[in-house]
Amino acid sequence: MISRDSIYKIGVIGKPHGVKGEVTFNFDDDVFDRTDADYLILDVDGILVPFFMEEYRFKNDEMALMKFEDIDTQEQARTLTGCEVFFPREKAQEAEGEASLSQLVGFTLVNAEELTADAEKANGTAADDSTGTPVGTIRAIDDSTANLLLEVETPNGRQLLIPMSDDLITNIDWEGHRLVMRIPEGLLDLN
Repeated sequence: MISRDSIYKIGVIGKPHGVKGEVTFNFDDDVFDRTDADYLILDVDGILVPFFMEEYRFKNDEMALMKFEDIDTQEQARTLTGCEVFFPREKAQEAEGEASLSQLVGFTLVNAEELTADAEKANGTAADDSTGTPVGTIRAIDDSTANLLLEVETPNGRQLLIPMSDDLITNIDWEGHRLVMRIPEGLLDLN
């Protein structure tokens, strides 16, 4: 059985293309092309199902025409319309180059513990980049503006928008699914 923690969303299936079972695939992350993955995982009526890729070709930077094994008619392809598409986190980590921001969805955002420079000198240690206070779960990443924003849901259901910057990130724990950041003081207190 496929665990939702072991995958992350990379796109959605659009409408059928042609009559031989091909579909349009609108994607946010082209990791399926950068790795040697044989399959994608589709959410079909709430069930995560692997679909093996027969072939695909890019239509543009955000859309591909995808042919899955055993989907050979327009009617079969139509049943996949609107299905969310996921990719295994483990395979994504094997991909060369930089990780995709999409991989951070589902991670726990952690506010790094702050140690003042005086405290660091006094005890002879630097701040630990792997510890801190959990803030909530990253539900989405908003890249529609010049500044990236993390959409975070706190344990009590509160929705937060947290600016994301390389300067604020102290650690990404891929195995523990944690993003540790030094969140600017007062930001978590805003409504």
